Amino acid sequence: MTKSPGTIVDGSRPGRVARRVGILVPVLWIAVLASAAGAIGCKHRARELFVRLETLEGQRDNLDIEWGQLQLEQSAWSTHAFVENVARTKLRMTTPPPQAIRLVSP
Repeated sequence: MTKSPGTIVDGSRPGRVARRVGILVPVLWIAVLASAAGAIGCKHRARELFVRLETLEGQRDNLDIEWGQLQLEQSAWSTHAFVENVARTKLRMTTPPPQAIRLVSP
């Protein structure tokens, strides 16, 4: 088998392979850098969302505490003794004497 100058045994030329490698390496580097930038961006976004989640959970806990306090306050205000006390002190209401009470039949 005779070889002409500049050819390899399989028939490809050394300049062509070098050109392919010369193009492929920078393209792969750009792909690696883009992938790394994407991973960094995703990690940053995940951290931001986690901080937001923690903030919202804290707000939820505070609202749950406030809701419980309001329920206790409402139950205290609706007791018969409290309503009667407010009626006597602030509204100056009194129970009428028995002769002033009239029963009405339906």
